Amino acid sequence: MKFQRFVALRYMLKRKGLFAIITTLIGVAGVSVGVAALITTLAVMTGFQTDIKEKIVGAQSHILIFGRMAADVYPEKIKQVEALPEVTAAAPNIYGQAIISHRGQSIGVVIRGLLPEAEAKINNLNDSIVEGAFQPTDWSEDAPPPLVLGTELATNINAFVGDEVVLISPQSISTGAGMFPKMKRFRISGLLRTGYYEFDNTIAYAPLADASDFLGLKQGITGIAVHLKDMNKAEDVANQIQQEIGFGYAVRTFAQMNSTLYAALKLEKAVMFIILFLIILVASLNIASNLILLGTEKLRDIGIMRALGASPKMIRGIFMWEAMMTATIGIVLGVGLALLLCWIIATFNIVELPGDIYYLTKVPVRIETMDVLSVIVGSYLVCFFAGLYPAVKASRVNPTDAIRYG
Repeated sequence: MKFQRFVALRYMLKRKGLFAIITTLIGVAGVSVGVAALITTLAVMTGFQTDIKEKIVGAQSHILIFGRMAADVYPEKIKQVEALPEVTAAAPNIYGQAIISHRGQSIGVVIRGLLPEAEAKINNLNDSIVEGAFQPTDWSEDAPPPLVLGTELATNINAFVGDEVVLISPQSISTGAGMFPKMKRFRISGLLRTGYYEFDNTIAYAPLADASDFLGLKQGITGIAVHLKDMNKAEDVANQIQQEIGFGYAVRTFAQMNSTLYAALKLEKAVMFIILFLIILVASLNIASNLILLGTEKLRDIGIMRALGASPKMIRGIFMWEAMMTATIGIVLGVGLALLLCWIIATFNIVELPGDIYYLTKVPVRIETMDVLSVIVGSYLVCFFAGLYPAVKASRVNPTDAIRYG
């Protein structure tokens, strides 16, 4: 093996002719650019995925148990869930639908009832408050119940902290004059921004007791939110919770509740990987053409080596070493370039994002070890197969003809 490596290294460093040198540089540069582009793109996409996942989990919970529970039932269910070793906290939750009306504007919203002190144990909603609070301390006792809106929702209905709004329930109440929709007046006590548009535009947060009364739950709840020590174990813990509380309730993980979004992100990342990997494939073709040129250029040398006792296997080894050394140089330079680009993107505001849409000013970058390893291994495989044909072709050269016509 030392012989093949020595000859391959000599051929790489001491090529004759400008065209031969240029083709070698193109092969290296092609692999470098392809690897750098692929790793950088995957890092940016992973950064966006992680940021979106953190925003979703930060406003929801790792697991949500759906099912109506009476006031005397859900405290015991919460104790059962919190007794599981992977669970750090659980909190009562209410989800319902309503129409919010303010100054002649009406929009359908999701009403979420919660206990702010319990909610702080399972997510960071309290940290998302940009104005006001969940529980104002300076309101009079006869003031309407507090309601917290997402910033986008408040903008859409032109509402501000201190304004009073009316919630209209889809449930109707019977009166002497007929059936009328149930309505209740609330006062906006705060605005929050989770950074995820879907939440900030559709959810209104109310105290648990007031949301239960408005939705006719008689101080009951519609579910329990669960926080875990490790969110990656959500699927396994969800199965444990299902067995613990019984099958009269639906248990969903954060991934299942946002399955469409996560599936779209994974598909987008996979497609980008395939498309950008074509750059490396094109670069491997440059390596193959460079080796074919090398075989023609060194035909006489191949014949002499064969005449001196070198086997076809040794000739193939020389060309495969040439291909893999070119690939190695390209991959190392590509990984280095990718790390530099990721650092520049993460450090400097090269691509400025509109903050009112993304709630970010810089492109998020997150380099995953498995992504880098996948690119490196894939690049090596493509370059290896690209070098096979020139290597086999060179090993089949007739020594006599090579010396005579080389």
